[in-house]
Amino acid sequence: MITSLQGVLAAATPLTAVIEINGIAYEANIPVTTAEKLPAVGATVKLHTVVIYREDAQTLYGFASTADRDFFRLMIEHVTGVGPKMALSIMSKLSLSSLEAAISQGDVALLARCPGIGKKTAERLVVELRSKVGSASATVVPATAGASSLPTTVVSGDTTRAADAVKALIALGYRAPDADEAVRRASLSLGPGASTEELIKKAFA
Repeated sequence: MITSLQGVLAAATPLTAVIEINGIAYEANIPVTTAEKLPAVGATVKLHTVVIYREDAQTLYGFASTADRDFFRLMIEHVTGVGPKMALSIMSKLSLSSLEAAISQGDVALLARCPGIGKKTAERLVVELRSKVGSASATVVPATAGASSLPTTVVSGDTTRAADAVKALIALGYRAPDADEAVRRASLSLGPGASTEELIKKAFA
């Protein structure tokens, strides 16, 4: 069982990190909240890891802290219908403290805003995890229906960072048109020079 990796950060995107150790490069899938904490490429980094074994694949997931890793494992092992991809999506949208608070307080509406997470899955997160992260007497608060429409202004000259942000959102469960529109809105709000991680966080808002 590989529980952590420490080595040189060889490459990184908002959803992956490649760590080189003694000439061997390990690629780990990571949430955006971990990508934000990575050092510059070439620096030493440590990730706390979970390895998922399938019949046709072996996938490595990395996190900035043991608490993040343990919460990821808690979701995929105890919540029906939540696999590694969905768990990464949830942890990319909300910090660990926000997730624990939302589950403890039964805030289904907040949890349902995570990409690819519907009301039923959000309710399962509360019901199946609240006794493990907070008060067992938490009341499930129904998610409100309806969503505000997004602006349709188009920003010309998309940068590589914006394109990378769109790809990351699609990988996290957004439909391509929604991802593109959310990143364009984020770019308008943040202005030129925004990093890929900043665009993704703004697109989540």
